[in-house]
Amino acid sequence: MKNIYLFTGFPGYLASELVKELFDQPHHIEKIYLLYLEPMEERARDQIKEWEKCTSIDLEKVHLIKGDITELQMGLEPSLSQNLQKSVTHVFHLAALYDLAIPLSAAWKVNVQGTRVVNRWLENCLNLNRYIYFSTAYVSGKREGHISEEDLLHTEGFKNHYEFTKYEAERLVKEVQPHIPTTVIRPGIVVGHTESGITAKFDGPYFILNLLDVLKHSPILPYFGKGEAKVNLVPLDYVIASTIHFAHSPESSGKTYHLTDPNPYTAKAIYQRLCELHVHKKPHLTLPISIARQSLKIKTLRQQLKIQKEALDYFLCQSEYDCTQTMKDLNGTPISCPDLFTYTNNLVSYYQTQKKNPDKHVSIF
Repeated sequence: MKNIYLFTGFPGYLASELVKELFDQPHHIEKIYLLYLEPMEERARDQIKEWEKCTSIDLEKVHLIKGDITELQMGLEPSLSQNLQKSVTHVFHLAALYDLAIPLSAAWKVNVQGTRVVNRWLENCLNLNRYIYFSTAYVSGKREGHISEEDLLHTEGFKNHYEFTKYEAERLVKEVQPHIPTTVIRPGIVVGHTESGITAKFDGPYFILNLLDVLKHSPILPYFGKGEAKVNLVPLDYVIASTIHFAHSPESSGKTYHLTDPNPYTAKAIYQRLCELHVHKKPHLTLPISIARQSLKIKTLRQQLKIQKEALDYFLCQSEYDCTQTMKDLNGTPISCPDLFTYTNNLVSYYQTQKKNPDKHVSIF
């Protein structure tokens, strides 16, 4: 049986990389439909042109479709919507607003209402094998301590509107899971490719590199706070390969996967490693974390560092993400999460070559 795929969130980076991976795997692809917003049409067509250079991608099987997940029937023309509902076998829902400082209304419209629309559309799909929903490990919000893949509901609150709306969206997905074959993917903080270092967005640990750029001529590089919290970073290629595997594995239906590092490093260890690789210095002296918090309230400083003040919370929240189910279901495959320090040099090298052009990187997937 041949598969017919539908992706929301194109031409976002994760959607684009998943499509490339599909063609690199021995899956029987009949068609791939890529849903894009009208304002993103030029970028979507540019991505198609870029794929013309890739011999593994059969562009005759790739079809761009204009739509909007916040509108009825995902904004699709009625006959197209009905035809897709009769034929599509795999739906990857990636469309979301990923911005730690986003206002609640905008985040709710896309992340929650958009997911509600997608869920309703899927209820009329006749040949659906799998609904792959991209969530985030950070639906855990302000929870600390051990967090399992089965955990979702909590009352601990959230660090920002992005987390809250993704939490509410996943709640909606859980509601349809009993009658729609669903796999929920919860990545940690996604960084670049282990080999090339390539990434679509300079956030997470890259904020540290921005800071080090500013401080590199300082006689002393300080630590900020104790840095005891473990920061969960995962490489792009691990997330892509795992997602494609789970999307086609019968045993993955109905499950939630933490695509997180089973052995994450502390914020202090990561900071020290980046100092050594990027500016070839070792940090000394520890400043109170309150200094960093107060400094990031200054808009001009945030702009200089290219950092959102909300990002600091991810280096302080002491959450530990259990990925037992993920490792169990990846057992026997060549897919595993590599040790961060085995590829950090590639992340830093890519950052150093691209940092002069940060505007080309986007924060919407």
